Amino acid sequence: MKASNTKLYAEQLRAVQAQLELDSETGDAAASIVELDQSRVGRLSRMDALQAQSMSQASQRRRVQQLRDIAAALNRIKVGTFGVCLDCDEPINPKRLSFDPSVRYCLGCATERDGR
Repeated sequence: MKASNTKLYAEQLRAVQAQLELDSETGDAAASIVELDQSRVGRLSRMDALQAQSMSQASQRRRVQQLRDIAAALNRIKVGTFGVCLDCDEPINPKRLSFDPSVRYCLGCATERDGR
């Protein structure tokens, strides 16, 4: 992969990484423990709070996984294996990388993995 393309992908990955880290800081409060004191909060309000907490925790898990994927992609850039499928060692289509530079597999291998 050309060094100029790799630099662009690294910049794109770092921008997404910065945004995810910012989102993570603001999302932590919403994922905090819901108080179960019925004298202070009605049952329906508490159920809404529990649902919001659950959704926030799921978002946090997705952010953590995305940050791991980005770190792995940045490491592949560093060691010179970026843009190569981890399964078949074939180049990953640049259009696929443009859509998500953190992808690890070519379309064929990704499709095969999803079918398992």
